[in-house]
Amino acid sequence: MAITERNDMSAQRSPSVRRRRLAAELARLRKEAGLTRDQVAEHAGCSPVTITRIESATSAATVGLVALMLELYGVADERRDALTQLARDARKRGWWYKVSEAIPEWVQSYVGLEEEASTYQEYQPEFVPGLLQTEEYARAVMRSAPVLPPHEELERRLSIRMKRQERVLEREHPPKIWLIINEAVVRRTVGEPKTMRDQLQRLIDLSQRNHFTIQVLPFAAGVHPAMDGGFTILSFPKPADPDTVYVEYWQGSVYLEDPSEVDAYVLLFNHLRALSLGPDPTRNLIAQVMREI
Repeated sequence: MAITERNDMSAQRSPSVRRRRLAAELARLRKEAGLTRDQVAEHAGCSPVTITRIESATSAATVGLVALMLELYGVADERRDALTQLARDARKRGWWYKVSEAIPEWVQSYVGLEEEASTYQEYQPEFVPGLLQTEEYARAVMRSAPVLPPHEELERRLSIRMKRQERVLEREHPPKIWLIINEAVVRRTVGEPKTMRDQLQRLIDLSQRNHFTIQVLPFAAGVHPAMDGGFTILSFPKPADPDTVYVEYWQGSVYLEDPSEVDAYVLLFNHLRALSLGPDPTRNLIAQVMREI
């Protein structure tokens, strides 16, 4: 979908989201013009790899390069001005830039996306998602790594996680969050008993907010279609920003944006919803486990 309103573009805060939007627009315009990346690169005086990286949102394009591309595509007037401004905004650095060395590279793009998402649908089989962790629970999870970072580094990572929570959960219009967690997440004690009780209480408290839905996938559900692992589906308020599936694994992550792949994960999430306890039974189970700890 074309983007024509400049105000609509500049209202977004996340460089990650702006970069994705610009990439999608430039790729669409090139295809509409019937040009190859090699042809665009020759006109712009760069390598075809540079055009590929721009169109995949791997790197941010310079304003000058975007201007040359728009010239070749025949884009002018207000539309050109809007996309040029979007290119400027896409090169701005997010708040996490100053602490980027403490955030794994594969997570940095996600930090930008999560701040702009209007809807989260997430399944986690092993632990409470970082967005909802208490400070002590998060510390215990971080300390479970095979190789522990220095104390100062661990505390820095912890501070960043708490900052991410604040910017997402406490913003003026918080996102709608639908979380499904495996029963193992509730029953596996992380840290001291008090740490776990506090974390479970936080889940109960959050589940009572209007924009939160939390369900437990019980052991009694037996085999289920998400036994390969967790995932997050992020949706955005602007139609120009495609839904994204984020899958994190040890030392890396994958971002899926192809509509067929996203639809497959949405279908998977809906199956999990049907197999999971409802919100009230979920709260009852969490409260029961709290009493047992």
